[in-house]
Amino acid sequence: MIRPHRSHPLWIAYLLHRLSGLGLALFLPVHFYVLAFALNQPERLDAFLRFADDPLVKVAEFGLVFLLAVHVFGGLRLLALEFLPWSPRQKTMAASAVAAAFLVAGTFFLQAV
Repeated sequence: MIRPHRSHPLWIAYLLHRLSGLGLALFLPVHFYVLAFALNQPERLDAFLRFADDPLVKVAEFGLVFLLAVHVFGGLRLLALEFLPWSPRQKTMAASAVAAAFLVAGTFFLQAV
């Protein structure tokens, strides 16, 4: 049985914001590990950068940028809800945040390919 509040679009926006934050938190150690290659093992960094040219990796980068954009725009939406007067347009704001995140990630993807 699904609780009524869990079918509300803003709860889905909250869940998307939370899951994108967790995904980014899991990515950060990998990111710093690869950055360490630039300092300590430049040949491994070169090998990783050749691997990063694979089309499947480009799709994964799109997913990463989408998570980042969803998290940023979702966080801005939450800040707006906290500090601005409550309005009935919250559903529109949540949908706009996801649309803007997809636009940013799509733009990155088109430039990467």
